[in-house]
Amino acid sequence: MPSRPVRPARAAQAAALAALLLAVGTGCGGSDRAPTAEVAPQSTVGDRIGTLAVRTPEGPRACTASVVRSPGRNLLVTAAHCVQSHRIGLLDGLVFTPGYRNGYSPYGSWPVQSITVDPRWASDGDPEYDVAFVTVRPAGGREVEDAVGGNPLGTDQGFGLAVSVTGYPNERDEPITCSAHTRSQSPTQERFDCGGYTDGTSGSPWVTGAGVVVGVIGGYQEGGETPGTSYSITFDDRVTALYRRATD
Repeated sequence: MPSRPVRPARAAQAAALAALLLAVGTGCGGSDRAPTAEVAPQSTVGDRIGTLAVRTPEGPRACTASVVRSPGRNLLVTAAHCVQSHRIGLLDGLVFTPGYRNGYSPYGSWPVQSITVDPRWASDGDPEYDVAFVTVRPAGGREVEDAVGGNPLGTDQGFGLAVSVTGYPNERDEPITCSAHTRSQSPTQERFDCGGYTDGTSGSPWVTGAGVVVGVIGGYQEGGETPGTSYSITFDDRVTALYRRATD
C-alpha cells in the first residue's frame, strides 16, 4: 500500500496550481485503536461540505471547505494554507462545489469572490492563524447558503468534543468521514485521531453532533505531517475576530 504523502505537500500543491494559472493566463490515527475514515453517506447536511478546485469542479483540487452561516449567506470556512501561498499570494480561480461526488455536482459551483486571512498568516504563515473565510459569488441567482444551508460557527467550546470530520482526499471522487473526540495539542491547537485524511482534506470541518463547526484541518504542521493525526487551531477569539472581518 503506498505511503501517505505528508500534509505540507498540500500547500506546495496549491502553490503549484497558482503558478500554473499564472503561466497559462491535506492525517489521523494516534493509537492502534484509532478508527479509519469511511465513505461519507450522502445527506443534505453533509452536502454543505465540498471541494475547492481550480476553475471547474473537475479541475485540480486545492482543499476542502464548508458553508457557515453568515449575514450575506455566502461564506465558507477552510484552512488559510488552502487559499494563500506565501510564495505567490492569494490563489486565483477557485470554485466551491458542495456535495461533489463521483463527477456529479448536485447543486452547481460557486466561484470564489474574496478571501479573508489574518495578517499574521499573510505575513509569515503563523500556524496559530491557519484558518480562512471565503466569500463566494451567487450562482444561478442563489447564494450558496440558500442552496445547501450553513452550519453555525462555534468558538470557546473546549477540548474533548465529539466531532465528525468530512473531507475530500485528492485521490478519491467522493468524501470520507470519521467520528472521534478532539484532544488538546496545546492551549491553542487541538488534534483529531483517525486514519485516511490524505492530501486534499485540509480545510475539512470539525462538526459537533449539534451541527456546529469547531475546527478545520490545518494549524500545527499545516494540519499534520504523519498518517496518524490531524490538527486545527482552537476556535476562539482569533476566529471570532476573523469572522467579523469577513462579514463586515
